[in-house]
Amino acid sequence: MKKILIVGAGGQIGSELTTYLRSIYGDANVVASDMRESKALGEAGPFELLDALDAKAYAGIVSKYKIDSIFNLVALLSATGEKIPQKAWEINIGALMNSLEIARENNCALFTPSSIGAFGPSTPKDKTPQDTLMRPTTIYGVCKVTGELLGDYYHTRFGVDTRSVRFPGLISSLTLPGGGTTDYAVEIFYDAVKTGRFACPIPGDVYMDMMYMPDALNACVQLMETDPARLVHRNAFNITSMSFTPEILAAEIRKHMPDFEMTYRIDPVKEGIARSWPDSMDDACARREWDWAPTWDLASMTADMLRNVERKHREGKV
Repeated sequence: MKKILIVGAGGQIGSELTTYLRSIYGDANVVASDMRESKALGEAGPFELLDALDAKAYAGIVSKYKIDSIFNLVALLSATGEKIPQKAWEINIGALMNSLEIARENNCALFTPSSIGAFGPSTPKDKTPQDTLMRPTTIYGVCKVTGELLGDYYHTRFGVDTRSVRFPGLISSLTLPGGGTTDYAVEIFYDAVKTGRFACPIPGDVYMDMMYMPDALNACVQLMETDPARLVHRNAFNITSMSFTPEILAAEIRKHMPDFEMTYRIDPVKEGIARSWPDSMDDACARREWDWAPTWDLASMTADMLRNVERKHREGKV
């Protein structure tokens, strides 16, 4: 990767991935784009206003900066998508199709994240295999499975260098969540620091795979820099670093904050989505094909999240 375009750079992943990629490849070589103006993203490097559904404008930016690698991060997340499914399809698949066509026309590599949401209730729940039954029951999941298939199609039919991972829930202290089912695992830290209590929307016994954002950012770069000859699977690799329930996470927080209290205010939509997803994924293919190996576990992530959120609280930023 030499000239990179991040589409949807203002989101949870994009805002951190932009900074991370600029630290590796240089500020001038990573172009951030989003539908909304972002002073933060434009301060260190190039920024372009872009609606990813506008194919002409999208292609113009790729040509202007001589882009060779695209990170398409445009998506409406799981819980939000269930409220407006037609809009979710329009945005998620529309941005993907434009990305695939522009990558084909300009000989760009393309990364588009998939998700644990691509699986459904009929998928094996424990150590979910890389290749398995995928029948999601959310529009978000349907979009992700469609995206995986389209990525593979564009690779086999047109030779586009498409790559992807199935992200689990992502936990970050830098950006607030944006409508996902796993958002509770971020919100819990903010409420713990601010009030010492949290009302959880997910039942206490529901396991879901999670990952700390530094591992997620590293996975993006590591996969995209891997020799393509090693890749058997492209769209998309299971990756994970930890799996826990709300009760397990709360217990870990109490190791640092003994008086922390958690109650439940179950969101039936989020509960249904969470129970349809795997308890844990088998990421052996990623470990074998591109040496994937996470560095953060539940204990180290929890300590770091609390430390970072407490600092933001002291500074009046939350």
